Amino acid sequence: MGNKEEKRIRGIRIRTVNYAMVLAACILYLLIIYATAQVWMRYEALVSAAEDYFVCEERASHVREGSDYLTSQVRLYAVTMDPKYVEEYFTELHTTRRRENALESLVEENISQEAYNILYTALEHSNRLMEREIYAMKLISTAKGYDMADFPEEIQSIELMAEDAALIPEKMIEKAEDMLFGPEYGAEKDLIRGQISEFLAYTVETTRQNQIKSFSHLSAIILRQRVYISILFILNIITFIMVIQLIIRPLHVYIRCIKEDKRLEITGSYEFRYLALTYNDIYEINAANEAMLRRRADYDPLTGVINRGAFEQLHKALRKRAISVALMIVDVDKFKEVNDKYGHVTGDKVLQKVAGILKRNFRPQDFVARIGGDEFAVIMTDIALEQETVIQEKVEKMNEELKAPQDGLPAVSLSVGAALSESGFSDDLYRKADSALYRVKENGRCGCAIFDERIDVIRG
Repeated sequence: MGNKEEKRIRGIRIRTVNYAMVLAACILYLLIIYATAQVWMRYEALVSAAEDYFVCEERASHVREGSDYLTSQVRLYAVTMDPKYVEEYFTELHTTRRRENALESLVEENISQEAYNILYTALEHSNRLMEREIYAMKLISTAKGYDMADFPEEIQSIELMAEDAALIPEKMIEKAEDMLFGPEYGAEKDLIRGQISEFLAYTVETTRQNQIKSFSHLSAIILRQRVYISILFILNIITFIMVIQLIIRPLHVYIRCIKEDKRLEITGSYEFRYLALTYNDIYEINAANEAMLRRRADYDPLTGVINRGAFEQLHKALRKRAISVALMIVDVDKFKEVNDKYGHVTGDKVLQKVAGILKRNFRPQDFVARIGGDEFAVIMTDIALEQETVIQEKVEKMNEELKAPQDGLPAVSLSVGAALSESGFSDDLYRKADSALYRVKENGRCGCAIFDERIDVIRG
């Protein structure tokens, strides 16, 4: 468009109006996005507070369960005198370690130090109670006369006090039972449970305070978000009105002109007036692009040869012409093994190489097509039917090149079935070429067979 024409265009620039509206909308969107991010952060804080509580409750449960399990096993030992309960006791103590694991995981969860200290105190009380339990097990084991070598090191290393060592077995067992079932033991257990309850109460209060704080911030953020959305709604209404005035009405005029197959009227905003002046040029460019796309649609994007659709159209056209035609169906032998062993990238390069060799070895007026994954076809026109030897020589030459590659690609070979016709592309030409190809594959691949329709046999 020349400068003189451009200067003659008058009208409101939609671009200028659009920039202003977009800028205002972007500012509002950024504010809304920021508010949304704040809402999300507060929501995550609420979720995190709840999760922290559940984690703390679970860890407290593990400490309580671990402590109660130790108590149950040592009491079962006192009642049954069965050493298997000693084994279960120390399995919990050294392997399962519910109490210790619960405390260690709390450190990773990054809870407050005060909450951790409360639960840690409960663990210390449990450990002190454990000393009492191990001593009681020592008394029972000694009274029963068990071999101490069969017991854990913790029991073996316990030295009974002199007055306890002097007791008769029945008294030793009575003392052990008193240590495990007496009021002092119960008081220690109550102390542990109290510490765990205090830990949970502290966690509940901390969670409640965090949630109150998050809810307060969340309410303020949501209020701001509503204001931003209301402003954005008003801005959208203004934009809608401007679109009708500056775009929709001119478009109706242009649609009418196009339906009536007339040139576009110079009307509307600056951009629409400019569009009307350049309409014919754009139409011509689009027509050229469509022609180029139609041409591309006939070619295989990987190999550059014509695709199956173009091949079908070609042999339909050749049916109407009474000329001599040769059809070759070319199959890349064991191509699936190449893909499986070297990958699809290498497989694609092999296909490109095969397509290039086919185009090099046949005439420019011949047609090379890719009709399947690893299957090609070649159509030769205006040929002498005595050229079977030439076709076989070409196939041998191509196979020699493919079986001794110099480009780092894996060696492959071609199986080729050919058929010739004196009267164009006959209906059964493809079938005959395919039959010849089947014969090559039956005989070990890597070769060429030609269907001689004059005597209805396959040679090669």
